[in-house]
Amino acid sequence: MIVNDPEVLAEVTAAVDGYEAALMANDLTALDGYFWRSPLTVRFGVAETLHGFEAIAAFRVGRTGGSPKRTRLRTEIVTFGRDLAVANVEFVRDGPEGRQGRQSQTWIRTPDGWRVCAAHVSLLQGGADQRSRT
Repeated sequence: MIVNDPEVLAEVTAAVDGYEAALMANDLTALDGYFWRSPLTVRFGVAETLHGFEAIAAFRVGRTGGSPKRTRLRTEIVTFGRDLAVANVEFVRDGPEGRQGRQSQTWIRTPDGWRVCAAHVSLLQGGADQRSRT
């Protein structure tokens, strides 16, 4: 198995960057397009546990104003072969509180392109600047 094939890594990086842009723009159509349309897809958020694409899409429609604005601090992507990747993002929410958070996504190549099949978002306890010093 090839880890971080440059071509595959570039494809997944573009997908992760596109997802982030859609998230910050609250582009629901684009966001839905980044998720695998399957009842097996999961998203564990800060305050929600969502099983299946339909539940994820319904959550986004019901979230007034979209995701809180944030700035990515670090993005690490690892690809495994040609069809599987994991993206981990550290971010800080914009604003005076500046809560730091983490996001992990498992991406799979489908006939329609790269899609998230599992995602997790969490906020660190204790406020801002809890970044790893490594």
